[in-house]
Amino acid sequence: MDLMTRMSLGLAYVEENLTGEINPEKLARIAGCSAYNYYRMFSFITDMSLTEYIRRRKMTLAAIDLRNSDIKVIDLALKYGYDSPVSFSRAFQALHKVTPTKARADGVTLKACPRISFQISVKGEKEMEYRIEKKESFQVFGYEGIFRVDGDGIFPSTPHEFWEQNQANGAYEKLASDAGKLPNFVAQDLCKVHGVCDYRQTRPGTFAYMQCAFKSENSRTEGYTVVDMPACTWVIFPAERFKWNQVVEVCTTLNKRFYSEWLPTSEYEQENGLCIEVYGGDADMGYLELWFAIRKKL
Repeated sequence: MDLMTRMSLGLAYVEENLTGEINPEKLARIAGCSAYNYYRMFSFITDMSLTEYIRRRKMTLAAIDLRNSDIKVIDLALKYGYDSPVSFSRAFQALHKVTPTKARADGVTLKACPRISFQISVKGEKEMEYRIEKKESFQVFGYEGIFRVDGDGIFPSTPHEFWEQNQANGAYEKLASDAGKLPNFVAQDLCKVHGVCDYRQTRPGTFAYMQCAFKSENSRTEGYTVVDMPACTWVIFPAERFKWNQVVEVCTTLNKRFYSEWLPTSEYEQENGLCIEVYGGDADMGYLELWFAIRKKL
């Protein structure tokens, strides 16, 4: 199943259930990928999170209901899955800048978020460097976090916050010390600590992310989570060197270009959503590679 088909099928399911339950597990089955990977692809392709898109679409339809019927606000809130008229009104005002009650008045300006459609856009703005490598199975170990696909939850609620927490409490330094030497299948001038996501199935609506090190013969793995990485083909995208305070922006740009430019026009598709963030550089300048597991399209 190619990328545009996956995105379109998943979005059709979302649109059909704007007044019902959007089940991440069912979304994953329909789109042929993990729920996390679908949320991830959606955000990089559209520059909007799927959660925000759903909220805007619900409020667009709610405004139409208000204008075309005498439905009560409390009933409208329930129709679109809100626990109370207060939370519904808050979401409504975030898009339309007026309350649901005022939206019924003549002459009030409302906003509409149209349904998105997916298509390949040939930009040709800047060439992308990449390489494709086959690697045998290997292991990584480190600190695992389980995060919600919508980015909500208590701190740390995102992988970036997870990194910040571990750097502040000394966990990062301990992992770097326990990493041992780098294995031969990676460049020997890289950092000792990296990141890997969507490497195992978790409960619906969540994904696994690990701040990790590559396991070698002198790694100290006691007390850490150890994960097997399968033998597979990887497409690897390197970034130009950057200031460390730009790491989130650089990682986001690489992801966006992979999903919106390289993958739709390549002869490959993703192997689940497995992705590794490989870091290098020094105290001043950072280096990043993103490894995506891929397979030839059938």
